[in-house]
Amino acid sequence: MLLKELIIQELDQASEWLLVEVLDFLKFLQAKSRQETLEVSRLSESSLQKDWLLPEENEAWQDL
Repeated sequence: MLLKELIIQELDQASEWLLVEVLDFLKFLQAKSRQETLEVSRLSESSLQKDWLLPEENEAWQDL
């Protein structure tokens, strides 16, 4: 938790306009992370699709 505490200490000393910039940057990084996760999911979908379409796969999930 040391890193989080250091960040909070710096934020406590920051001006209002700097806090606005930090918040904007944090939201950007979070959105970027979500986008990268989505892209990885999309890329893996095509390689997994061949297994999803097998009759054995349908049979395995039919009771759920």
